[in-house]
Amino acid sequence: MLMGPQNLPENIRRVRERIERATAECARSVDSVTLLAVSKSQPAASVRAAARAGLTEFGESYVQEALGKIEALRDLPLIWHFVGSIQTNKTRDIAENFAWAHSIDRLRIAARLSAQRPFHAPPLNICLQVNVGAEASKGGVPPSALPALAAAVGALPRLVLRGLMCIPPAEADLGMQRRRFDEVAALLASLNAVGAHMDTLSMGMSADLEAAIFAGATIVRIGTALFGART
Repeated sequence: MLMGPQNLPENIRRVRERIERATAECARSVDSVTLLAVSKSQPAASVRAAARAGLTEFGESYVQEALGKIEALRDLPLIWHFVGSIQTNKTRDIAENFAWAHSIDRLRIAARLSAQRPFHAPPLNICLQVNVGAEASKGGVPPSALPALAAAVGALPRLVLRGLMCIPPAEADLGMQRRRFDEVAALLASLNAVGAHMDTLSMGMSADLEAAIFAGATIVRIGTALFGART
């Protein structure tokens, strides 16, 4: 039976239990993992219900849809993350309305976000998306190009380069899932070893959050396990 928004409190409890079990198994604090509720395709009412159940951080992939929800929910102290691919004509809306952008894979996009971030707002938190499976259907910079992009984005004003994000190929095997996430964690460690100061690994979704946490994820992006399958 598919889970749905009407089951949100129970769905949230189950996801939090999965996070607690995974962090306990690898001797991490449960507070070291942020549950980011991916609310794309969900109405503002579902986001409000999730907020009433204790969630504060929400991820959106479609700018126009997200702006309507952000406006409708301004009375709540929510933190908004943009997790979808970014078009150049949408950078101003993202720069002005979000606290995080997870899917940066081009310097041009990062430079526009930097230039368009309002000066009255804190710097925009940035994650670079890495394409660990070399999948043409997915965004992300290849690992070999990551050091140059990280250096360039890290030098931009009005942005803070926080870490890396990935959407690896779907794998049923826990070991293979872990291998992909370990690769991203190693990339972050190698960048920090040469002067970067990143603290974020945005990786793991409903089907593979445990493997991501074992590899060091600090943000897991969960949609289906909270809101049900999208129609």
